[in-house]
Amino acid sequence: MSTGLSIFVIVFTLANIVGCYFLIRWSGQKRQGEAAEGQVTGHTWDGDLQEYNNPLPRWWLWLFYITIIFSLVYLVFYPGAGNFQGVLGWSQEQRYNDEIKAANADYGPIFAAYSKQSIQDLAKDKKAMQAGQRLFLNYCATCHGSDARGAKGFPNLSDTDWLYGGSPDAIKTSILNGRNGIMPPMGAALGGAGIDEVTAYVMTLSGREADPNFAEAGKQRFQILCASCHGQDAKGNPALGAANLTDDIWLHGRSRGAIVETITKGRTGVMPPHRDFLGEDKAHLLAAYVYSLSNK
Repeated sequence: MSTGLSIFVIVFTLANIVGCYFLIRWSGQKRQGEAAEGQVTGHTWDGDLQEYNNPLPRWWLWLFYITIIFSLVYLVFYPGAGNFQGVLGWSQEQRYNDEIKAANADYGPIFAAYSKQSIQDLAKDKKAMQAGQRLFLNYCATCHGSDARGAKGFPNLSDTDWLYGGSPDAIKTSILNGRNGIMPPMGAALGGAGIDEVTAYVMTLSGREADPNFAEAGKQRFQILCASCHGQDAKGNPALGAANLTDDIWLHGRSRGAIVETITKGRTGVMPPHRDFLGEDKAHLLAAYVYSLSNK
């Protein structure tokens, strides 16, 4: 927070506290012509419903003053007034780091012991997989789902189809370093007719019906523009994250419209790296759990 903004926050905060104090003082003053306490004010509704002057009990009023005092004491000891961190030096970041440090001290040796085993062996350890599942639910389920079956744009981790390879090392690398997948837009290069032809060819690769004339023309275009990533046989390239187009498994949808959109506009996908906040040992166990999902 800049110095100017910090000063603004401090002044605004204190002004509100002082304003609350004077508001309470002002509202508690006796007004000219005001009815005595316990007497009717002269306001009448529905013929006989009258309002009495019954102010709040004094102890209730003092509760407001106590909250004002509490707020000032709080701002002295804890952060809340701009860049001033309070005399105790407390911060939520430090509290978080302390809790992580304590958790690592308690559970670090457990993960370290798991890291000494191979991913294949861990995948067969029921107790280890229970711990791995909890890691998955905490860090991965938001995108891949609690059942790891993914969603549109997010890979299914429970099958045997892998963009970057399903070996233990490949899975662990994906978790630690993340992945950045790019399918460049080909609309300008292909043109309207070319898009229809390549779409038809791609659909036939997985055994789906399409116009044979379009598919034959699309095959030629595919070999020129697409084979460098997806391969001459269209079975993909794990080194690039290029999808296998022959297995009828589609990350962004299998409809003709979805395929046309992919070819025309391209696709981008980001798997964020988890190295910094998971570490090698937890990533090793998590990789074993993910590996177990498709190797049951």
